[in-house]
Amino acid sequence: MHLTGALAVSAIMSAPWPSLGPLSVALGVLGLCGLTYAVIVIRRAFRQTDYQPVWQDWIWYMTLPCTAYGALLFDAAFLRGHNPMTLFIAAAVALGLLLIGIHNAWDTVTHIATSRREQTETQ
Repeated sequence: MHLTGALAVSAIMSAPWPSLGPLSVALGVLGLCGLTYAVIVIRRAFRQTDYQPVWQDWIWYMTLPCTAYGALLFDAAFLRGHNPMTLFIAAAVALGLLLIGIHNAWDTVTHIATSRREQTETQ
């Protein structure tokens, strides 16, 4: 999801928008969708009983994505003010989502690989 979010931010920011209004709406919708997804992830983390998330999980799977998508919403709200800093915020969000996506994919693959190895060793 976060790798797709990084790609979407990059595509939205690269599109030839006629004005800043539609651009801010597109970024706002993406930020809102990302926050909605993050809330779903947090709810599922509280409901599941197979694994107890450690503090690193809370940071990488919940806190950082919520911060990134929240910053995107913030950016969308202030983009129309023609502040050049908003462009840097969008770039930072795209880079942050890319790093979050890479970390989480690597963490998931590592967890799956080590879990399967432990299962085959016990059988």
